[in-house]
Amino acid sequence: MNFYNEMYDAQGGVRAHYKGYEDWLKATPPERIERKRAEADLAFHRVGITFAVYGEEAGKERLIPFDIIPRVIPSAEWRALQSGLRQRVKAINMFLWDVYHDQEILKAGVIPAEQVLNNAQYRPIMRGVDVPGRIYAHITGVDIVRAGAGEFYVLEDNLRVPSGVSYMLEDRKMMMRLFPELFARHKVAPVQHYPDVLLEKLRAVSPKGVSDPTVVLLTPGAYNSAYFEHTFLAQQMGVELVEGRDLFVKDEVVYMRTTQGPQRVDVIYRRIDDDFLDPQVFRADSALGVPGLMQAYRAGNVTLANAVGTGVADDKSIYPYVPDMIRFYLGEEPKLNNVPTYMCRKPDDLKYVLDHLPELVVKEVHGAGGYGMLVGPASSKEQIAHFRELLIAKPEGYIAQPTLALSNCPTFVEEGIAPRHLDLRPFVLSSGECINMVPGGLTRVALTKGSLVVNSSQGGGTKDTWVLED
Repeated sequence: MNFYNEMYDAQGGVRAHYKGYEDWLKATPPERIERKRAEADLAFHRVGITFAVYGEEAGKERLIPFDIIPRVIPSAEWRALQSGLRQRVKAINMFLWDVYHDQEILKAGVIPAEQVLNNAQYRPIMRGVDVPGRIYAHITGVDIVRAGAGEFYVLEDNLRVPSGVSYMLEDRKMMMRLFPELFARHKVAPVQHYPDVLLEKLRAVSPKGVSDPTVVLLTPGAYNSAYFEHTFLAQQMGVELVEGRDLFVKDEVVYMRTTQGPQRVDVIYRRIDDDFLDPQVFRADSALGVPGLMQAYRAGNVTLANAVGTGVADDKSIYPYVPDMIRFYLGEEPKLNNVPTYMCRKPDDLKYVLDHLPELVVKEVHGAGGYGMLVGPASSKEQIAHFRELLIAKPEGYIAQPTLALSNCPTFVEEGIAPRHLDLRPFVLSSGECINMVPGGLTRVALTKGSLVVNSSQGGGTKDTWVLED
């Protein structure tokens, strides 16, 4: 496979936007680099930038490995990406409004109605609910990869509770602390203002008539794998971090318990899945949610970000239709490509997938975090046979895609500097007014040689992402 290298061209020459960094790297003694890497590890441990890994010993915390060779994106490339991301997220929000209101796209037959209405993530309770600014996905994490010839593809849209932005911010802080001279040499677009932009977006979607909204961040608590991020963002935005037990609903209004008595809450940035939000409506056994929350939400007295029911648009069986959504709602051609996708519930697609399993990537439609997937070229005969059985038993539960030649970037590993595969997750913030994003996003890197799975839960690491300003 031909892999596009972010730093070097096919002839081995340095790409123009990496020239300054490469000159610095050549001139820097390896001992200094090694010392700085150790310093970064220590600092990350001290700050507590860890995540819990489900399925391992209970409560085991892991440090996400951080690589000090940045991923550098030239400004023209970022402008093109940004334009495509805005278009995509705008269409997805229009789709969500539509499927919970007039369902024009379903009536037009662009997407099979049963695939939306029977989807486990479709929430009938949201039918007819008018969310502020018609925005459902206030925070969208779009996973982007670059293939063999350097072209970008959207791998998936994360619309429920997208995570990882704290690592983007901490990676930048760490690079600036370790190598201030690099930032003196390069015009790197800033990302530190992300919490301010996020807060501004959350305040902009407060219920009607609220001029000075109280915003809170709702976390499942300290045992959640992204708890560090929840505390970090609440602190950076200057809002209260709350758990379900800190909130209560009275007369369809949400209140927070405080030492000064109850305080009304207007906007909840929730990091809890739909199923656990309100035990009166969803899972009755949920101790994480707030009884009566959906009643207050449907009455328009509180805004939830992201909205309930957004998961129907990030389901992998709906993903293949996003280009059609863009054409249907915006009358435009998609600026960013989807990865060609086989829908296993279609008999012809299933036959093709079963015949080509060793060369495809197969994913569960509801899967996340790199779990429940098969990377054909890297799998054993037993794993392929197991997936064949799963596909035959429940074809509608899976999609398949060609194995993309993910781009790679030089990365510090045990044997020195070697290329490793990566992706990019920009964070797109929407309110009724406009769509913003800070330049770049979270670059995740697969640290195992040859691996195409970048998720931290599967041993991936992160890099700072530099968007160079003109």
